[in-house]
Amino acid sequence: MSGASQRGATATIRIIWPAIALLVLLVAAVETAVAAGLVSALILPRPSEVVIALIDQFAEARIWEHIAATAFETVAGFGIGSGLAFVLAVLASMSSLLRRAVSPYVVALQVTPLVAVAPLIIAWLGFGYSSKIAIAALICFFPVYVNTAAGMLSADRTEEELFRSLGARRFQTLVRLQLPRALPTIFAGLKTAMTLALIGAVVGEFVSAERGLGVLVTRYSYQLAVASAFAVVIALTVLGLLLYLAMAGAERWVVFWRNDARLAGREARAQHRATTVVGAQEPPSPRRS
Repeated sequence: MSGASQRGATATIRIIWPAIALLVLLVAAVETAVAAGLVSALILPRPSEVVIALIDQFAEARIWEHIAATAFETVAGFGIGSGLAFVLAVLASMSSLLRRAVSPYVVALQVTPLVAVAPLIIAWLGFGYSSKIAIAALICFFPVYVNTAAGMLSADRTEEELFRSLGARRFQTLVRLQLPRALPTIFAGLKTAMTLALIGAVVGEFVSAERGLGVLVTRYSYQLAVASAFAVVIALTVLGLLLYLAMAGAERWVVFWRNDARLAGREARAQHRATTVVGAQEPPSPRRS
């Protein structure tokens, strides 16, 4: 192992060991409290029982069918909701009239409780995948729209003036300046939207579904199989982490210059040169007599 790899591994261990230590302490405390009878096993199962239930769940082939259903609903809803939000946000960034027209409805969509809307969507679209996908798309729409619109409008004025002075068209400014500048902000919204899409899919499964991890949580809760319900919740947590890490990996691949010190420095110098050029092109202000 090279010196750089060793330093990277040491830094990673230094970052994650407090979280691991806290998890071990919490698990030991819960195990002790339940074993001593301080907490009822019907309320909080012993972690050892949850681990056994989790192993049993994955030993059965059917849980993979539920995992696949929830993952499909999440990814499909995320793709549809994020895609529509991105397109609308780009158009809104180009037209202040459109932005003022759609913003109240976007905010109203966000503040409407999803639990109240979910039964209506299922009544309209049925008990299959389409209703869960629609719920996931609705809940992940807002963060992508807001972050994309804010990112597209965050380009520096001097850079826009430089593009105009060089004869760039509106589409060229959009693609070559505004969109690259907005990518970090857009991916922040996408990472949030991915986790919210999973929540939306599970909420839809709670209301009515035939397959999905939300169905298993509801079923085991009704049966008072608390350890099995906790095991499914852990599976949901792992699924959410994997989806989030996938989006974070896509961010590192697309917004690669943020992770490269040389490219980040080059970007800062280019922005400084743009400011200097535009400042030099501006005519001097007339002096007052």
